[in-house]
Amino acid sequence: KQWYQRRVAITAGITNNLSSRRLTRVRSSPKMPTSHQLFYEPISGHAFNGDLSQIVVSNSSPLTHVMKKGADGKYAEGHVLDQHLERVTSVDWAPKSNRIVTCAGDRNAYVWNFQEETGTWIPCLVLLRINRAATTVRWSPAEDRFAVGSGARLLSVCYFDPENNWWVSKHIKKPIRSTILSVDWHPSNHLIAVGSCDFKCRVFSAALKEMTDKPQTSLWMPKLSKFGTLLAEFDSNNGWVHGVKFSPSGNLLAWVAHDSSVNLVNSANLEKVHTVLTSNLPYMCLLWLSEACFVAAGHNMAPDLYYGSDDGIVFGSKLDVKKEKASTGNMSAMARFQKLDVQGSTETEGTTLTTTHANCITEIRSIGTANNKVTKFSTSGKDGQVVVWEVDSICSAIAGLKI
Repeated sequence: KQWYQRRVAITAGITNNLSSRRLTRVRSSPKMPTSHQLFYEPISGHAFNGDLSQIVVSNSSPLTHVMKKGADGKYAEGHVLDQHLERVTSVDWAPKSNRIVTCAGDRNAYVWNFQEETGTWIPCLVLLRINRAATTVRWSPAEDRFAVGSGARLLSVCYFDPENNWWVSKHIKKPIRSTILSVDWHPSNHLIAVGSCDFKCRVFSAALKEMTDKPQTSLWMPKLSKFGTLLAEFDSNNGWVHGVKFSPSGNLLAWVAHDSSVNLVNSANLEKVHTVLTSNLPYMCLLWLSEACFVAAGHNMAPDLYYGSDDGIVFGSKLDVKKEKASTGNMSAMARFQKLDVQGSTETEGTTLTTTHANCITEIRSIGTANNKVTKFSTSGKDGQVVVWEVDSICSAIAGLKI
């Protein structure tokens, strides 16, 4: 009896030890990206509010959807913004002032203000004065103005006119020669980078005397320049400039083009442009995670990490960890024959996706920062998904990765 009791105790101890080890292993496993299948149509733009409790999404239709996050972590539709007549091409949400701006193929843009009394979003007219479709829109860091790119070969910088209760625009035309695909504001709020279909990436002065701006000189603007002054222009080989982005300090500028190139320039030496022609499909967007590295994503359906410095651009790693391929060693003879009859092969290689996104990624957004570094970012694409990526989880899943 004593021998039996001792054996039961030893077995129980081994079982508990294994259980504790198994639980520890589960806790230390990396967290996978969080995917939200919001639509089955392509998403042309998305943006989160300040506390990430709501998201505004345009699903390639005249409607813009404001969704709220539920207790289960999923987003459900809360409001529909239906002022546009054509496909909404871009959206942006100012987190501090809680204002949404949308632009569309109907050559219009609207600023939406939330009314607490009625619980509705009220549109405010924007006088863009363009004769082609609007393609992209971005709030400035101070959220007192925004820029709208369009197919009219000009950039509209919009600010609020309190006397008439609408938003008016000033145009930057020369030397832009084609459709604007991407814009990004400098952290100073007075400079803006523009990428367009004429294979050029440009930096302009966006200081407005109507806003009583007092810009400071910098490496990008050695002397004070008036609105619309061309400060820098860079060739992008042989491709449309899909995405352009300033680093957190504003000293570095990176852009991606349709010729599968990744480009980088330092404001301290504008004559030296670092270019890497990758073997990947073209990137559509990019985002700086810190002053030393950025992620780019596009037709490869996964974000890639690059390190940028004065010495050039170095590829870091693919951030979308591939899913483990299921073993087919135990497949029955009948199942193997059925698979061979339907697909012509018993292997699944080339027929299953190994990425979180199922189609081209068109936009990357920073949704969490700490110590001037991005801790969390989101991506959206033509598969109707919005995916949230946590940088710490990515670093723990990829050995030796440093961001």
